[in-house]
Amino acid sequence: MGCRMLLIRHGETVWNKNAKLQGQTDIPLSDQGVQQAVALSKRLSGRKIEAFYASNLTRAIKTASIVAEPHHRQVIMLPGLQELNFGDWEGLTFKEIQQNYSDLSQTWWSNPLETRIPGGETLNELAERSNQAIKDIVLKHSDQTVAVVAHGGTIRSIVGTVLGIDLNQYWKLRQDNASLSIVYFHAWDKSILELYNDCSHLETI
Repeated sequence: MGCRMLLIRHGETVWNKNAKLQGQTDIPLSDQGVQQAVALSKRLSGRKIEAFYASNLTRAIKTASIVAEPHHRQVIMLPGLQELNFGDWEGLTFKEIQQNYSDLSQTWWSNPLETRIPGGETLNELAERSNQAIKDIVLKHSDQTVAVVAHGGTIRSIVGTVLGIDLNQYWKLRQDNASLSIVYFHAWDKSILELYNDCSHLETI
């Protein structure tokens, strides 16, 4: 009677390619990102998926729409699934952040749960809102499979919570564009990670 959740990171954007932090800046998919979403859509086309959810940022909505198309389902948008708000760091590369925010960047890397980026939010705030969104989905879809398209930081916070790890280390969980992870929720507080960051569908593009 559990809920099987397909966690999907959105396809590539130009900012991803250029290693810029996007956060909640609404950057669309690149041509490569669209191709990645199409490849994942083909992989999942024969699978029974009862519902599709996505962050309300364009890159997630577009990815979800492409994946949902063969299933003839509408995408339900949930703002709680948005990426971490990186505030003043959005649009910067990690190198630029280290140069311009040296002390703060060191503090953030060691303790993102409690460190607030100027104009942004803490990782704890992301974890609270994203996991609440996931809990609501799980409770609504007992004994069903659903797809959730979100962002690297969002998925890391969800999977980290499932595994019970220290979320200050969440950045050690790799999340590639258009990757597929699967979590089976027996109940909200009883879950199993079945697959993580699988990109095998991208090998032919």
